[in-house]
Amino acid sequence: MATIDTPDIAADETLPVPGKKVFIKTFGCQMNVYDSERMAEAVSPLGYAETGVLEDADLVILNTCHIREKAAEKVYSDLGRIRQVKDERRLAGKDTVVTVAGCVAQAEGQEIIARAPAVDLVIGPQSYHRLPELLYRARSESRRIVETAFPEEDKFSRLPEARVARAATAFLTVQEGCDKFCTFCVVPYTRGVEYSRPVAELVAEARKLVAAGVREVTLLGQNVNAYHGDGDDGRPATLATLIRKLSEVEDLERIRYTTSHPRDMSDDLIRAHRDEAKLMPFLHLPVQSGSDRILAAMNRKHTADDYRRLVGKIRDARPDMALSTDIIVGFPSETDADFEATLALVAEMGFAQAFSFKYSPRPGTPAAKMDEQLPETVKSERLARLQELLDQSQARFNAGCIGKTLPVLFEKSGRHAGQLVGRSPYLQLVHATAEPAVLGHILPVEISAAGPNSLSGVIRAA
Repeated sequence: MATIDTPDIAADETLPVPGKKVFIKTFGCQMNVYDSERMAEAVSPLGYAETGVLEDADLVILNTCHIREKAAEKVYSDLGRIRQVKDERRLAGKDTVVTVAGCVAQAEGQEIIARAPAVDLVIGPQSYHRLPELLYRARSESRRIVETAFPEEDKFSRLPEARVARAATAFLTVQEGCDKFCTFCVVPYTRGVEYSRPVAELVAEARKLVAAGVREVTLLGQNVNAYHGDGDDGRPATLATLIRKLSEVEDLERIRYTTSHPRDMSDDLIRAHRDEAKLMPFLHLPVQSGSDRILAAMNRKHTADDYRRLVGKIRDARPDMALSTDIIVGFPSETDADFEATLALVAEMGFAQAFSFKYSPRPGTPAAKMDEQLPETVKSERLARLQELLDQSQARFNAGCIGKTLPVLFEKSGRHAGQLVGRSPYLQLVHATAEPAVLGHILPVEISAAGPNSLSGVIRAA
């Protein structure tokens, strides 16, 4: 893709303009949520305060996801509305800079410029630390800029210090990129090769989050259990080592991580689930299919029995482990027998949660060029059958919690007066009646009822 070189600019060329506002819309995964927060921090020194009202924004950022076709098309739909808002603001004498960031930006940089005249800046996920200088170039040179290179410098070291957290939970990106090259996935092309941040840097960021009131961190990575950041001894550390170091942070009470690959679920990480009390008994471990033939076509490098044996080892180490997964139906050439193998695996595993999708061809991936692409009607019928089975599995898991007392970290107010919402160790939403002072604290809740997606109960004396 074409890239416009934008050399570093002097600090005094991006002096803050008080009263400016930035509107950020985030699509897709938790890592995009983290990235959006960091982009907001990057433009804050320029005088931009966040707003939830598009019409008030001097700077609009769409932080995009390219995993599925509909997600990308939704971006173009939003850009149509944004163009109208930009035109209306121009008539009122107000300028609006429109930026498309994230994975759609990385994959479709020049196409965005061609399809969406309102866009001023396209910036890939590896370059958002350069957002202030690129905004300066777009404004001062009155030209549209595409920046989708993979810079050599570490973007995390170039970003401003993370600001004060606003909740009891926070995301912490520890790893980016993926070297697995699953045939359906765009991540290696949009996020690049695997990169892991140093242990000391992550522990320091976690300490700052905890000082600001965070009690739970979720470690993020496209392939997080392939983490290999520099340890204290200068050698690559494992995710288990990072978790042990984070467990030593005082007042950090819970640790989670996502998303994992079965091939990187190492023995020391499994032991961490057994040994580290702060590591929650919830694991998102995508299997994608129950058919060995389809798994091979996906280049997953594991079989259905490999997955079964791995889950067995994990549950031996942590018997109460709640398992979540991703499953794709309708992959090219998937037969009825292949799909039935997936249903059989789902019935056996007893997933507590799951994300399921129809296969969506992504341009530039090997699977998009495969023969025997399936009709949408077939994919839709299979997805409906799969989701019915997954819903039953989740309902059984939730129902099994009735009568138990679970430690719940309360995070926010609920929809009803006097109601608070928190998370169980198994990532379930839990509703209970409590005073706002409970927010940010972990309290025992006796579960009295279970719905399809949440639990409810009564707080008991600690």
